[in-house]
Amino acid sequence: MTASTTPAVFKQTVSDRGQMVAMRFKKLGLWHDISWDQYFDAARNISAALIDMGLEKGSSAAIIGDNCPEWVMIDMGIQCAGGVSVGIYTTNAWQEVQYVVSNSDSVFLFVENEEQLDKWLSFRDTVPDLKKVIVWDTKGLREFSDPMVMGYDELVARGQALSKTGVDQRSESLTPRDLCVLIYTSGTTGPPKGAMLTHGNVTWMADAIVEQNPMDRQDEVLSFLPLCHIFERLFSVFTHLRHAYVVNFVEKPDTVTDNMIEVSPTVGYAVPRIWEKYYSAIQIRMSDATRAKQLAYAAALKIGQKRAERIMHFQKVPSWLTLAFGLAHFAVFRKLRERLGFDRIRVAYSGAAPISARVLFFYQSIGINLVEGYGQTEGTGVTCTSREGRAKFGTVGTPVPGTEINIAEDGEILVKSPGVFAGYYKNETATAETLKDGWLYSGDVGEIDKDGYLKITDRKKDIIITAGGKNISPQYIENMLKASIYINDAVLIGDRRKFLSALIMIDEDNVVKYAQENKIQFSTYGDLAAHPEINKLIQSEIDQVNKGLARVENVRKFRILPKKLYEEDGEVTPTMKVKRKYVNQAFAGIIEEMYK
Repeated sequence: MTASTTPAVFKQTVSDRGQMVAMRFKKLGLWHDISWDQYFDAARNISAALIDMGLEKGSSAAIIGDNCPEWVMIDMGIQCAGGVSVGIYTTNAWQEVQYVVSNSDSVFLFVENEEQLDKWLSFRDTVPDLKKVIVWDTKGLREFSDPMVMGYDELVARGQALSKTGVDQRSESLTPRDLCVLIYTSGTTGPPKGAMLTHGNVTWMADAIVEQNPMDRQDEVLSFLPLCHIFERLFSVFTHLRHAYVVNFVEKPDTVTDNMIEVSPTVGYAVPRIWEKYYSAIQIRMSDATRAKQLAYAAALKIGQKRAERIMHFQKVPSWLTLAFGLAHFAVFRKLRERLGFDRIRVAYSGAAPISARVLFFYQSIGINLVEGYGQTEGTGVTCTSREGRAKFGTVGTPVPGTEINIAEDGEILVKSPGVFAGYYKNETATAETLKDGWLYSGDVGEIDKDGYLKITDRKKDIIITAGGKNISPQYIENMLKASIYINDAVLIGDRRKFLSALIMIDEDNVVKYAQENKIQFSTYGDLAAHPEINKLIQSEIDQVNKGLARVENVRKFRILPKKLYEEDGEVTPTMKVKRKYVNQAFAGIIEEMYK
């Protein structure tokens, strides 16, 4: 029978794979292998130590640190001990860390290094139930001593000396209904909520996600998105346990592009901002290329676009176009993909936020099968995705097998599947609003087309109703604006107003390049954003978007924000989604000035 708890899945895979490579990490310029046996032994040692130190079945333990083997070993160590694993974003301020540790009732806290330990020191007196803080990178802490703090190596050594009978008993006592992880939402609309995912949720999703696009032991992925987010957790932990491919951990958060080239994964995944950054980088690179290379790229791209147009409309690709694309690939796209580390990618996913259709079309045109997935933490990450070679313009694909979708009278997307969560931890009110009669009320508005593909039109709470009573979907217009290589993000304004306006966040790399090429002088980001010529550039981009919109949807005014948006300032989430409410409040003066 198929195992239905993460420890049982883990044990099955280890018995089958044993000495085969489970994961790789880079240290001092070299890549190192970790086998499934080593992964399993480390997790069980952690489990034994935690049980010995007082971790009860169903108790929570939190983890904060960058992606690395220790993170997932701790994660599985907690779960094998019957505990509930709670991930925390490394970029969270100490107040946010305090909130998650306290709200989740965590009794153990694992931190990566001195920086993360300092956050705990700022709130240590407010979490009396915390039994121990364990640090896995102790550089810089050699002179530090505290009875509440212990090193990771010490924890593992303690577990090695203990019998594993208790670990086996805990693991075997788990059922699919038991909680597995608490994943805290990114807090775009208020304090983060802890979504309770069960062992049944995550083991089901590990199978469902590969039904559309299979993965196997020959595949490799690059782990770099935050592990506390459901998107990365699915690929680096849950699906990995079931399908036993190789997970490669980035050396550091700022070496993603270099590590991507070194690893060249077969399955790619990232949030839209990453795919948009690569797209933007390609445009910059090609604009700096020789005239001959530019002409060759333009010709190849034209062929790729014709092919992608047919594929994404489910039309047969004629043999002459297949041959032409083969030549374009050999002459242009092959080298381009190699330089990005995309040469082995079989399928790639964009998720966690909407992505521009133009960006998706571009990747399909150069032969990278980038598809958009849709889901939420509360549905264990994935509701819909497209099959390889069956991506469709303007949609997020079809429901993964076992998932049922309904569209409510007001357009809200309702989801029912074995992946629907158990509710929000200690928040019955929010749970009652989101779970009704077994249906997950997604908060998104959408429609299903004749082919069964889901189209997302907006977030229900983000719908703009103008002073004239017109309902406007901001997400659609914002995505069109973001398709410009000069616009990084946009927030549409206009609720109860006479016309639509927009706050624009420029793409710094491309706008700086434009300024240099056009001899526009500036010294700071604020100077660049305020320059009349840059505002003319953005106006021309908005004018192009307005041509494809109904008159009531036209963006009549805009302002370029004078500063970049940072997660540390509370303006964007860790997955780079703009917090509308915060931005509307922070830049209220700029908004009101547009409507004077």
